[in-house]
Amino acid sequence: MSRPARRGRWRLALVVGALSIAALVAPRIVPAPSLGGRATFSSAVFAENGELLRLTLAADQQYRLWVPLDQIAPATREAVLLYEDRWFFWHPGVNPYALARSAGASWFGRRRQGGSTITMQLARRLDGIDSRTVGGKLWQIGAAAWLELRYGKREILEAYLNLVPLGRNVEGVGAAGLVYFGKRAAELGLAESLTLAVIPQNPRRRVSPAREGTAREAERELVDARERLWRRWVSRHPRDRHREADLALPLAPPSPTALPFRAPHLVEALLRTRRGAETEIWSTIDPRLQSTVERMIARYVETQRPLGIRNAAALLVDTRTMAVKALVGSADYFDDEIDGQVNGVFAKRSPGSTLKPFVYALGLDQGLVHPLTILRDVPTAFGPFSPENFDGRFVGPISVQDALVRSRNVPAVAVAARLSRPSLYELLKSAGVTKLAPERHYGLALVLGGGDVTGEELVRLYAMLANGGEPRALHYTRDPAPPPTTRLISAEAAFITLDMLRANPRPDTGRPAAPAVAWKTGTSWGFRDAWSVGVFGPYALVVWVGNFDGAGNPALVGVKIAAPLFFNVVDAIRGQGLDPGERPRPLPPHVARVEVCRASGDLPNAHCRERATTWFIPGKSPIRVSRLHRAVIVDTRSGRAVCEDGPFTRREVFEYWPADMLRLFREAGLPRQEPPPAMPCGRGGAAAAASAPRITSPSRGAVYTIRLSQPIAIDLQATDSTRALFWFADQGFLGRTGAGESFAWHPSRAGRYTLRVLDDAGGADARDVSVEVVP
Repeated sequence: MSRPARRGRWRLALVVGALSIAALVAPRIVPAPSLGGRATFSSAVFAENGELLRLTLAADQQYRLWVPLDQIAPATREAVLLYEDRWFFWHPGVNPYALARSAGASWFGRRRQGGSTITMQLARRLDGIDSRTVGGKLWQIGAAAWLELRYGKREILEAYLNLVPLGRNVEGVGAAGLVYFGKRAAELGLAESLTLAVIPQNPRRRVSPAREGTAREAERELVDARERLWRRWVSRHPRDRHREADLALPLAPPSPTALPFRAPHLVEALLRTRRGAETEIWSTIDPRLQSTVERMIARYVETQRPLGIRNAAALLVDTRTMAVKALVGSADYFDDEIDGQVNGVFAKRSPGSTLKPFVYALGLDQGLVHPLTILRDVPTAFGPFSPENFDGRFVGPISVQDALVRSRNVPAVAVAARLSRPSLYELLKSAGVTKLAPERHYGLALVLGGGDVTGEELVRLYAMLANGGEPRALHYTRDPAPPPTTRLISAEAAFITLDMLRANPRPDTGRPAAPAVAWKTGTSWGFRDAWSVGVFGPYALVVWVGNFDGAGNPALVGVKIAAPLFFNVVDAIRGQGLDPGERPRPLPPHVARVEVCRASGDLPNAHCRERATTWFIPGKSPIRVSRLHRAVIVDTRSGRAVCEDGPFTRREVFEYWPADMLRLFREAGLPRQEPPPAMPCGRGGAAAAASAPRITSPSRGAVYTIRLSQPIAIDLQATDSTRALFWFADQGFLGRTGAGESFAWHPSRAGRYTLRVLDDAGGADARDVSVEVVP
């Protein structure tokens, strides 16, 4: 052979060798796609304790749940290998001995024996190979060898265990464990593992068919196959002989139609927001609390149907962790007649009066009020807005706490009108309430439910009070909750607000709940929504009652229709021992108790007889000595107030109420003893004892952000003897009003103003305010 010929052969040999090496190495170097990437998978949603809430179908209508190999019980992995492919970790994808044995059995007509390895079975599943023909079998062998080149043994075993047919429309041990045994793959015991291991060889015959006659045959075949595998297992694990009794488990696997679908509104929400190909979702739902809330809602709505009420929703949150423990979006998810699949917890609705606690919390923080500050529940115009109370009546002087508990509208709006920054609107925005229109769209009507919120947003707001004014995001899965953001309400204001809400009496007893519940109701305009929301123990609960068509119904009044359901849920949770008890409430560092005059809410003077103690924030809460009770020298002959003591005088204590308050007392049939008319005196005499006018709104240093066309309401207190009041801005005269009338001021520009009022007796008061103008 010539030298050029020998060189050519060497070159050919080198090329063939290089290509062979490349063919062997390349599959290991080039990244291989996931073996499960060709299939679609189910998603499993679990409760916090591991109970299955729902297992969805994959896109091809199969139950197929991907589970990493490390999360499959070791007994399951070993049982499958022992039954299907004992030499899996030692052969290159094909077991020649098993193939020869299978071919011999077929040739001599003996009992059929499988010769396919796990890798070959996986190749057939992945490529859809018909291995009953010689060509198909050869293709299967080649595909198995290719898989062994490209993937590791653990990857192949993992894919097989997740894709293997296990009867009916169930594939993979992850789905089969949940469907047949109600267990996750990691929780499967020896009996379940042996049962699943023998199904793949003949899934149609070994899982109970629909017809009863063949069901018994299927059970016998499954028993026989499992007994054979059990003998193999015991020969390898002699110590497990005592576990034979464990094999006495039901051998008729339940149908997938028996799978649970619990907490459906929450499950659907989690499935919509799941991350990518996430197959297991662990929720924070407590199954016992979920069942309790569902049961209470279903029973209650059924009793209210005669009133035209068909729906309700509720959300229960653990305020310690902000984990959602129960979510019920409608009275019945599966009832199409009531639009049961709509999630009422996430629907935007008018909250009615449920936002009032946050007005008072801001008022506490801004030094406008304390719980026993006396507010005026009188007809009042706030520019173009003249709120009325739900009952159409006015009660006159009322404490902050009573105004909150009795849900009086005018006092709440009056406090909101005096707020600087943050306003209620700014608080809601900072707390995460979404889809709010610009603030000027609502004005003060926001206090009474003018802006829509969801039940989720509402329960977050009340949980913020329980967490000392820190807003925290809810979380529905056991992923770590985000850290708290900036405190929006001081711990002192949050503590006091909850304490006031605890005085709200239950609708059934008329007394505050024991153990304590801090709660509030709300009714939307047009009677479309009834709310009850509050905090008890470690939980925050919101309840909504109404109809999804938005139709008004006079029965939809919060305190009458939502509050009973709210307390049904609270009582049921406590009755089952599911409430761990009152959450510890450490006293905030800057809160104290102080004695005040009950009638005025101010520090008592020597003449105040009825006194009470209230919470107080030193350095913030308004502090002044009461001027309501005054000692007057009275001439016993004329009944008039005189300037000095004499032989025919005596000292009497009178209450100096503003004129509008006295008018309300008279209209209510509760007249007060009015002070006697005063004689002219020098400075410090009886005339001076009469109350000078006092501007009550705006507060000192208030900042208003308005349009120039928008008026600012100025309120004051004056005695009934006052005849005329004269108003000034800086040195300019604004106008004249009578006692008991508010004054609407139209600023002409942005800037600082000094507002003054002068009465016809020479008394005066002043306030410095700032005006910022927006387009």
